[in-house]
Parts: sequence; C-alpha cells; structure tokens
Amino acid sequence: MTTGEQTQPIAPDGRNRHDRSDRPDRPDRHEGAAMHAAPVPFDPALAAVLDALPRGEGDAASPGTVAAIRASVANGPAPSVAESVGDRGIDVEERSVPGPDGAPPLEVTVLRPRRHTPPVPGLFSIHGGGMISGDRHQDVPRLADLVEELGVVAVSVEYRLAPEHPDPAPVEDCYAGVRWMWRHAAELGVDPDRIAVMGGSAGGGLAAGVALLARDRQGPPLAGQLLLCPMLDDLNTTVSSHQYDGRGPWQRDANLLAWQALLGDRAGDPSAEVSPYAAPARALDLSGLPPAFVEAGSAELFRDEDVAYASRIWAAGGQAELHIWQGAFHGFDVFAPDHEITRAALAARRSWLRRVLGL
Repeated sequence: MTTGEQTQPIAPDGRNRHDRSDRPDRPDRHEGAAMHAAPVPFDPALAAVLDALPRGEGDAASPGTVAAIRASVANGPAPSVAESVGDRGIDVEERSVPGPDGAPPLEVTVLRPRRHTPPVPGLFSIHGGGMISGDRHQDVPRLADLVEELGVVAVSVEYRLAPEHPDPAPVEDCYAGVRWMWRHAAELGVDPDRIAVMGGSAGGGLAAGVALLARDRQGPPLAGQLLLCPMLDDLNTTVSSHQYDGRGPWQRDANLLAWQALLGDRAGDPSAEVSPYAAPARALDLSGLPPAFVEAGSAELFRDEDVAYASRIWAAGGQAELHIWQGAFHGFDVFAPDHEITRAALAARRSWLRRVLGL
C-alpha cells in the first residue's frame, strides 16, 4: 500500500465512502427472475464470428483453469509489438519503473508519436484478462492506432495477477504506474493535466479503481476514464450476468473464478468487506470522479453493471457517456475488427477522447 498520499475517503455528506451500513438496494439484484431471463440475441454477423471461435470443452471453470486461460492467451494470434507498430511514426520504449511501496518494479511499454510537439495528452492503458491473465503488450495494436491518429503518448502497464497476487496488488500496481506517468510527464512529453486512464474488461475495472484511488488519495488529476466493457461487480447478480451463462467469449463461470482469484471467499458476498478499488460497483460515492466513457455490448454479462455504474455517476452529479452496442458480445471489437458496430464504437471512443483531452 502506498503511503504518504492516502486520505480517509469521506463522502460529501460526511460519511466514510466505504461505510456500507446504508448501502442502497439495487433493483437489478433480484436473482430469481434474472436466472430465467431470455438473453438478448447476438447480432447475426457477430454470432457468425462467435461460432467460428474455438470453444472450450470439459468441466466448468475451476482454479486449475487459470493456467489454461493464460496458455490460451499466450498462444493466441496477437501480433507482436513490432508488427503492431510497423513503419508508423511511433517510437516504442520498454521501461522499468517504481511499483507500490515494498513491491517489485513495474514493466511498462511507452509509445510516443514522432511528429507532434510535446507536451501532448497521455493515455495510461491497463490490459484485460480477468485480472488472472494477459500482459501489457496485448493492447499495443489499439494503442498504436490512438497514438498515430490522436498524437498522444501511451503507457501500457504490466501488473501483478491473481491468484498469486490477490487484491490489492493489481490495482495498487496500476495506481503506482499512473502516478509515475504523471510525475514524469515532462520527461515523457506529456501534459500532466491531460492524462486519461483506460482499459477493457478487467482493465476497465482496474481503470475505474485507479480513478477512485486518485480521487481519494488526492493523486494525479485524471482528465478522464475510458472504461470498455469494464469488470466492476463481484456480486454477479444482475440479469445480464445470468443471461450469458455459457454464451460469449467471457462467461459466467470464468467471471466467478476470476473474482474468487482476486478476492478469495469474500467474492460475491454482499456482507463481506470488499474494497471499492477492487470492485468499483461497491463504491458508495461516485462523486468527484473524472469524466467517464462506459461501453458494453447489449449481449454480454457486464452490460447491466456497466449501465448501473454510469447511471450512478450521473446521480452523483458527474459526467459519463454510455454506449451499449446492439447485439454485441464481450470484446466484440477485438474479435470482429471489421464489423460496422466496431467501426461505430471506435469512432465514439475517439470523439470522446478528443473532447476530454482538448484535441
């Protein structure tokens, strides 16, 4: 845990932001009806993409499945960093930077545009993978496109993974990384007042957690949080979390396994003390956060928790832009890069980034 910056998180009404004594009831938590809800159909073209993907076989996800998930990600067809950047005007640097107090250093990948005069805005990227798999290089294709088109500097962080490193290790690593980026903004050619944190799936949940930490510790003044189908709620009681049990590239059993790896026996227990930095849906107070872009597919298990998170930001007087893409499954833009929904989603993300970063 980082020291020297931590403050007691107090809500505007004077309560501790982590006080759960009067947590509001959420109408999406009625599991009986949720378990029998018909799923939203996949877009026909996206359904064809899903049908062509390899299907896992065997028993439901278990602790031993983590190794299989990691192997599947490592052996996937993702391009290398060099292939992702190609001959574009982008410089790539691999660096080792300080981690949280008492923790190992962090490995980060820095992408800089060559033809832009600093300082430029910065993007701090956190990879997905359920907080149990993945690495910082998997999002380089997405980041290289943004660096080239928007003229921003991007930093992608390698964080420790559960279950070997449960909460708070992943979110603390990510917070230490964005704090390093902010403190070294001049060296990186970044405007310290125009840094946004971003991530997809687990990376989106960690980005939301980093934004909460930055608020509560009075840390980096983030300009925005780009949350792509973020993994926010360990309780898994929403309608959509049951609708996509056995459907899509990220399914309910894998999601339950991932939360169990991160939180142990506390996962899914509404009476347990779970940090809102680990599961941002548990946060009582969502005021005072940077503007949020929240995106999900209508046909994925994170849909309802993501809609609820954006709605609660609005209820707290904050700024959020919400996009729910019709018939889209989890991670649709990765698996179907040429689909019209993906083109629309990429355009919406870029528009939002231009607005919050002053481009």
